[in-house]
Amino acid sequence: MSLKKINTAVLGATGYTGLDLVLLLSKHPKVNINYLCATKNLGKKISFFDKRIKKKLPKISSVNKISWKKIDLVFLSLPTGKAQKIIQSIYIKNPNLKFIDLSADFRIENEMLYKKNYGQKHKAKKLIKKSLYSISEFVQNKIQNYRIISNPGCYPTSIQLPLVPLLKKKLIKFNNIRIDSKSGYSGAGKGYEKKFQHKNFYNSTFAYAVNYHRHIAEISQELKKHTKRSINFTFNPHLLPTFRGILTSIYVDLKDNSSANKLRNELIKFYKKNKFIKILRLNSQIGSGNILNTNNCEISVCESHIKNKIVIFCAIDNLIKGASGQAIQNMNLIYNFKEDLGLK
Repeated sequence: MSLKKINTAVLGATGYTGLDLVLLLSKHPKVNINYLCATKNLGKKISFFDKRIKKKLPKISSVNKISWKKIDLVFLSLPTGKAQKIIQSIYIKNPNLKFIDLSADFRIENEMLYKKNYGQKHKAKKLIKKSLYSISEFVQNKIQNYRIISNPGCYPTSIQLPLVPLLKKKLIKFNNIRIDSKSGYSGAGKGYEKKFQHKNFYNSTFAYAVNYHRHIAEISQELKKHTKRSINFTFNPHLLPTFRGILTSIYVDLKDNSSANKLRNELIKFYKKNKFIKILRLNSQIGSGNILNTNNCEISVCESHIKNKIVIFCAIDNLIKGASGQAIQNMNLIYNFKEDLGLK
């Protein structure tokens, strides 16, 4: 393990994800937090926004105040379109600086698909190929070769962790995969009340983006990357009247000679060296309660009442394994720290 502490800046420090990121980094034994940046509330202490953060840290400042030469790594927890501009402006001038982007700016490899998905042109097209889409468990041997790390979306993380090993081993059919994900409302960010104005928000479950959700392009791209073919699936998200946590339900058809037991055994084998992935007993009941405020992921393989139909459940905390925790896990891999350092 490296002896040196790394110097970091967190951009977008006062959002839901940013605050969890700062909280975790403040307890990480190998991290110095040099800058906490936002566009509002300049000069305020970070504890004003989150009483859990006890450590004395720099006050909120503007990005313009950062001395880039003094830091090793930048976390960007910003609205879509913002991170790419900042990275574009400093990437060449600061060749030793690394970036972990928690937005969608570098997740989509096709710039035209990015524009279609997010309604804006990409401002750093040449840097897309220099970035790595990084679900930590899938990129351990590659991540140190890249300066721009694209942290995955929370829903795609909860979908790929159970699906990718099974698709790679061809234990399930590649078509008719149905994915149903339910998330706490923190996944929509601090502006969720403007985005979702339905009645009785805090007492109801809400299905949204039924026609097309932005994460579909990300999921399709990554499943194709792992299997070398297009995967036929449907995906629909829901918001729950809870603050955090995701429970994803995936309905699949077994291949011939496969079984629920084989699926579970393959997941155990695939993740045997990964500290955060917990494969439950066959047909285990599952909820998001066990994984809240952790970087853990729980997966349960369940038989259904229909022969050869299997339901796979995956639970993660959308703000941690789905965002800030995975960002720190990626940081640990980049700097050859223990993978669970600061995340226990």
